[in-house]
Amino acid sequence: MKQNKVKNSTKLFFSGVVVLTVANLLVKAIGLLFKIPMNKVVGDTGMGYYTSAYTIYTFFYMISTSGLPIAVSILISESRTKGQLRQIKKIFRTTVALFFAIGLVGMLAMIFGAGSFASMLKASPTSACIMAIAPTLFFICISSALRGYFQGFQQMVPTAVSELIEALCKLAVGIVLALYAIDQNYPIHVVAAYAAFGLTIGAGLGMIFLCISKLLFKETRYTAEFVEIAGVSDETTPTSKILARLVKVALPITISASVMSLTNMIDMVIVQRLLQETGMSQLEATTVYGNYTTLAVPMFNLPPVLIYPISAAIIPLLSVAHSQGDKKRSRMIMESALRVAVLIGVPCAFGMSALARPILSLFFRVESSVEMAYPLLRLLAPSSLFVCILSITNAILQACGKERKPVISMLCGAVVKVVSNYFLIQIIGMRGTPISTFLCYLTVTCLNFRFVSKYADIVPNIRRVFLRPFICGLLCAATALGSYALVSRFTGNTVSTLVAIACAGIVYLFLIFFTGAVVAEDVRLLPKGDKISAALGRAHLLRD
Repeated sequence: MKQNKVKNSTKLFFSGVVVLTVANLLVKAIGLLFKIPMNKVVGDTGMGYYTSAYTIYTFFYMISTSGLPIAVSILISESRTKGQLRQIKKIFRTTVALFFAIGLVGMLAMIFGAGSFASMLKASPTSACIMAIAPTLFFICISSALRGYFQGFQQMVPTAVSELIEALCKLAVGIVLALYAIDQNYPIHVVAAYAAFGLTIGAGLGMIFLCISKLLFKETRYTAEFVEIAGVSDETTPTSKILARLVKVALPITISASVMSLTNMIDMVIVQRLLQETGMSQLEATTVYGNYTTLAVPMFNLPPVLIYPISAAIIPLLSVAHSQGDKKRSRMIMESALRVAVLIGVPCAFGMSALARPILSLFFRVESSVEMAYPLLRLLAPSSLFVCILSITNAILQACGKERKPVISMLCGAVVKVVSNYFLIQIIGMRGTPISTFLCYLTVTCLNFRFVSKYADIVPNIRRVFLRPFICGLLCAATALGSYALVSRFTGNTVSTLVAIACAGIVYLFLIFFTGAVVAEDVRLLPKGDKISAALGRAHLLRD
């Protein structure tokens, strides 16, 4: 009976990973498709206003929603294993009321504080964008309560669909509104505000979809396997204790996430102010910052998209394993997730750095913007590997009840980022920003590994988890450069870049199997893993 329970949970885990991975890739692709035409419509300056407002929104978003959905999913996962069906409903009601209040307060703070935030940036036109995006916070808070509920059941489809709705509205509605504003001859900061309102509309529609999904959701289908073992319990916890537990679990996670978000906001202020102190005008500083955040940063954020679904899905799965006292399974899940993060992060980071200019030219046709951004992406791309690893180690620590440890790591990383950015920008200009980001995430990752090895009892195999993928990644990047240099002699950038990426990918896949970076244990965790493992074994591509 226990085997069936584990098998069912595993199926939910991997189906959740697949759904969220596909959704996140689509969301990022849509986000990139949004920025490509928007870069042409409003230019680097307009995108500077937009991303400045979005950075402020992200800070409030992190404070409001980063920790509580995870806490909700953990509490619901624990109640499922005990058959506490009434407790699940009470947790949900308490969460919705809490998120409603948080979202309302946050939205009002952004609306009435828009002028003050814009003054901090020395860019008063940004206030229009801040007010346009403020209602998004309220909608996202309600959506986060619902997403935490569904995550507790390891049901990721509603979350994935709602995120797609938000992204599609951001793309379609945002661009239509921006074109309308341009047609009305509005100033560029007002055009950017119209574009930002597309995100607000998308968040509202995404929230409505989640509400409908909750009404149609059948809890009994996802609690039956546990009820069969534990029975049904009518025991409930007082609301005050539920709130206390939510805060206890969520607060460290929220602080951890908010530290980096606050750092990015401070970073935004420091960058634009320091650039102005070096002789740039407010418009020039906004343009440079807008170029960096529109072209380089979105590319840097792409590789972790493949990892976030894994980190989101392992939290409730590990919570169930801990509740059942299954240490062997917990360790297997954690080690496999960490290996996958490295295997995915290494080629993405190295390959993106090697092909920074061709990749940006593939998406952005404004040559002057590409020329400004590609040196920054080349320096920024390696940091994405640390973000991939960081996502998994944070999830491991959260699931192990050590939510406060990532806060220490993040605070140290934040200090490193702010200090190094302050000095580096004065010495080497805008290139100091990606370098400070690298130093920041390197610091955070090293500290997180220390905590994971101490509290989660995981000491990674350095050679298999890091060294082998690192060597494979370097050869992958070299293949990408060589392929591009060869093919670009005969054809244009688009074909050359795609061929280079394909060749590098094939070489990397061969190398990770040849060097033993991937073993049978990893493959068996996949859906139909036993069959895949056996087939690869017969082809002598997989080691036990």
